[in-house]
Amino acid sequence: MTNGTHSTELLPASARADHWNAVIAQAYFPLDLTFRDAARFEGRLDVGTLGGLSLSRLQTEPVQYERHRRHISRGTEEQYLITIPRQSPVDFSQSGREVRCDPGGFILERGDEPYRFSYGAANDLCVIKVAKPILAEKLRNPDRFCAIVFNGREGIGSLFTSLAQQIQQQTTAGSTVDPVAGTVLGRHLVELLALTLDRSSDVESGAASSVREGHRRRAQSVILSNLSHPDLSPEFVAERIGISKRYLHELFAEVNCTVSQSIREQRLHAARDLLQMANPGPLSDIAYRFGFADQAQFSRLFRAMFGQTPSSYRASRTP
Repeated sequence: MTNGTHSTELLPASARADHWNAVIAQAYFPLDLTFRDAARFEGRLDVGTLGGLSLSRLQTEPVQYERHRRHISRGTEEQYLITIPRQSPVDFSQSGREVRCDPGGFILERGDEPYRFSYGAANDLCVIKVAKPILAEKLRNPDRFCAIVFNGREGIGSLFTSLAQQIQQQTTAGSTVDPVAGTVLGRHLVELLALTLDRSSDVESGAASSVREGHRRRAQSVILSNLSHPDLSPEFVAERIGISKRYLHELFAEVNCTVSQSIREQRLHAARDLLQMANPGPLSDIAYRFGFADQAQFSRLFRAMFGQTPSSYRASRTP
């Protein structure tokens, strides 16, 4: 996207929503925008670049941004957004996690996974866009840090947010940044970000990680013990182990999985084990036993996971 300022100030009310959708798509990536009042919406976006990074200042009225599967095309370079709210809180949900980030904190967002991002009051955001390979050079598996609120007021987090906002003000105020200096500053900014995230990970390790792993094992045990239960669901699992559904989703997101995905995969494995036995019964009975809507759905999911249909798998196991 061309560096500079993009604003709704001189646009007629009828053109503002479409214009802002296009501006956001070019600056970040395609999203669905929902405005509280599209006719009265006001927004300003100042964009600058710093080596391989994009830095922007986003000032708008309340709006919700949603990224869906249809927005994400294969072959597109994976990108992260690092958002630092400066005026009002932002709500963000991705991969089963839901967080609220107040001014003074910051969050990491994956561009290759669906998400929802919103704020209910006018906001002023500092946003950094960085390609995954750049961050991954400094930090192992950056995806694990998405949808977590990080402290930008103290320690290294404060150094990162302060530097980001100082650079953003310079690069979006019309000042020319020497390409070599820009590359160096961009590298320092990424290194500070990686160090902040890595230190936060160290703080949360130990006892807290052991507790979360214990909850995750208990959840898996409940799933394995109730594969034939018609009510098996994330709500069912959360209630059985005494935690909230939201927390349960967070636990599974940490291992790049969802509760529903785990239930489905364990049921498919159980069905496959049953098909290895003599006289397992009709496929329709097996499908219903393990919670699938019908035999067609069971066959489709079985083939997607194991590379062959249940009937062909059963035939291959018959002497």
